[in-house]
Amino acid sequence: MDTDWESVWQRFSWASRRNPAELMRFRLALHFLGLSDRPARVVDVGSGQGELVSLISRRHPRAEVLGVELSATGVRLGQAGTPSARFLQWDLLADRPAPAAWSEWATDAVCSEVLEHVDEPASLLRNARSFMAPGCRLVVTVPGGPRSAFDLHIGHRRHYHPRALAELLADAGFERVVTFGAGFPFFNLYRLVVVARGRRLVEDVALEDEGGSLSRAARLTMRAFDLLFRLNLVATPWGWQIVGTARVPR
Repeated sequence: MDTDWESVWQRFSWASRRNPAELMRFRLALHFLGLSDRPARVVDVGSGQGELVSLISRRHPRAEVLGVELSATGVRLGQAGTPSARFLQWDLLADRPAPAAWSEWATDAVCSEVLEHVDEPASLLRNARSFMAPGCRLVVTVPGGPRSAFDLHIGHRRHYHPRALAELLADAGFERVVTFGAGFPFFNLYRLVVVARGRRLVEDVALEDEGGSLSRAARLTMRAFDLLFRLNLVATPWGWQIVGTARVPR
């Protein structure tokens, strides 16, 4: 069974926005999208509550941005946060083409921290391709390294190695595939802290979204990691943040 995203975004949306690892992934995605100031049509595959859509819209105002998301809660939060973007509630695991208005629409695409949540990631990617024009550039991020109790709690089916992500992208019909690790050494250290926290992290995050607040030490730790992540190596065999780039065949 796939992740219940209505529950995830209702319970953990606030904590997700504070996660320094998510900010690091967004920086990686923007870097490898390489939008600069050119006009672009960007689809965010599995857009969650729309934070990456919002960031792209702010950083690249000439880009048109579409978030495609299964969760009605995610679509509602995303649209409220970025009225200038468009959001579509759509099941990418259903074998059907994109709606006519969005068929082969995107010149650029991103799929960040989605594939680890589904049992059939190749099917999701093949279905998402119908939103992408020939030659569309795709940037993917997925987690690597060990799974934590929190990862299991939010439905991580697996973590990836660069070779496994490359095989998945090729199987889904993409070409010019490049995959690598990122985040060494500080993201790896952060992940070890998350693993060590175990179930206590699940309880802390749930309490936080129910109206509690992070301790001063926790806030300082998150801020410190956010700064340290900017010193990570981007492409390295040791990084536990896995990144891939690929293109839709012309």
